[in-house]
Amino acid sequence: KGVYTIFLTATDKGGSLTDTMMLMTYDTKEQTVGVVSIPRDTLVARSKGNPHLVYGSGGVDQRMVDVANMLGVPIDFYIKVNINGFITLVDYLGGVDFYVPCDMNYDDPYQDLHIHFDAGPRHLSGQEALEVVRWRQNNDGTGYATADIGRIGTQQAFLMAAARQMLHISNWDKVRTYAEIFQEQVDTDLELANLIWLGEQALTAGSENITFHTLPGDGAGYYKGASYYVLDREAVLELVNTYFNPYQRELTLEDMHILVP
Repeated sequence: KGVYTIFLTATDKGGSLTDTMMLMTYDTKEQTVGVVSIPRDTLVARSKGNPHLVYGSGGVDQRMVDVANMLGVPIDFYIKVNINGFITLVDYLGGVDFYVPCDMNYDDPYQDLHIHFDAGPRHLSGQEALEVVRWRQNNDGTGYATADIGRIGTQQAFLMAAARQMLHISNWDKVRTYAEIFQEQVDTDLELANLIWLGEQALTAGSENITFHTLPGDGAGYYKGASYYVLDREAVLELVNTYFNPYQRELTLEDMHILVP
């Protein structure tokens, strides 16, 4: 009671591909928030179809089923953010102060995506923030040394910066407006009253009680001749029990369905 799990996802420009996936567990009694990023190429145990988490039919609903089965954790709600919603939410914050971790120079005419930043501190608008968190590599092929895990790190750092700015006591009177904008700009099964209540609880908790993680595994794993992000079962079990377990008992590997080649 008082512990809620929420599946967070962001879609690509077309709105169909769940490009970014996270699971959040919010303990309203202990006032702690755990967020774990789930690499898009995670190997999942499916009875049929592509075992890459990001691919296959079913959209967000199927991704929620995949993640819940994989981690042995029920998911109470979902929040799906599209590109326009992300931009609007960041702009309503007045932009976010953020340290761009590296030089970014990338152009994708197909998606009308043009990303050009020098490494260093910047005040990012919604559009600029979107470009920074979506960036994978430069036109010349250089990029994060750890590929998608590096991009996840930037996304987590940005979310923490945004949380510090949003979860400030001076924003208490803005909770309802945040919730209304949130409900208008994202796809979620949370009602407006739920969003307002969660926002008020989050302001009480503060950003210092938020922790970010990435599911531990091997990004160079292979299964049936294809490349995958293969999870480390024991390390995932420890992480989930420490930060994301909503039950009153410890989870075991038998509760999880983690496919290991």
